[in-house]
Amino acid sequence: MLIMDETAVDDWSPADNPYAIAVSEAQWARRDVALCVRRIHAGNEVVGGFDSRQIDARHLCIALRQLLTAETLEQAALADLGMDPMVGQTLEQARKRFELSLPDITQIRNGLIHFENWSRGLGHGPQSQRVKAGDEPRDVARAFWGFGYDITTDTVSMGPYRINVTAAEEAAAELAHAIYMAARAVDMKNTADHRDAAAQVLTDAEVPCAPAGPVQVSAGLDGRVWLSLDSTAVAGGAERRTLSRKALSALAGAGFGITSLGQFQAADPALRLAAGQALRIEPCAARQALATAPQG
Repeated sequence: MLIMDETAVDDWSPADNPYAIAVSEAQWARRDVALCVRRIHAGNEVVGGFDSRQIDARHLCIALRQLLTAETLEQAALADLGMDPMVGQTLEQARKRFELSLPDITQIRNGLIHFENWSRGLGHGPQSQRVKAGDEPRDVARAFWGFGYDITTDTVSMGPYRINVTAAEEAAAELAHAIYMAARAVDMKNTADHRDAAAQVLTDAEVPCAPAGPVQVSAGLDGRVWLSLDSTAVAGGAERRTLSRKALSALAGAGFGITSLGQFQAADPALRLAAGQALRIEPCAARQALATAPQG
């Protein structure tokens, strides 16, 4: 069982891992989109005298735009972490596909959020351009007004802008997945760096590591790094215990923590390792801070 340090919990901040915050927000937005699409297609329900489909259409547009904001945050995090540019480029291509599928979503969302300006023809972007071209703000406001969902075309529109509701769900799912995959690339890199750092500490301490030695440092599919001992490669129990203590001492001296699936109180961790149980190597606090700090 892993024991969480209360100090670590109190010291937590979303600013430490914005790449993960982007995933969380993208997943919320994706589910919001799916829920809105499902309710829109389910038919009308009168809510306080209003058509529920029109209410959900508003939420849909805001949630779709939130996905683009999540992608922006993910890109910023990737750059700060010095990730391989290919990761960001792959995510950028997913964003472009999203925008190609829903080219008007930003303007529709802007009209909804900034209604205090759009209703007077004083909005930024297209409204501002029309006014600068000589059109009266009152006429500009009229041209860009009129939000609603059209059941006959399955589209949401505002003024000259429109999106397809069915296409929105697929586009949202794809972009949310792309954001997740970009964040997973960060996790995989962090895990690989963590594994390599731990292995180097053991090598420097002259602990015989795999493939030539019996001590193994491996990355699991869960992103955790594990320490284990090939008991078949070490003949005697005393020798296994000595080697286990040497490995654990080296890691502890370098600032790494060791945890187990069970409580250490029941047995010395060195005895667990010598007996063939894999132990989790917790990241060194200093190395973890370095890994999440902006690069460059």
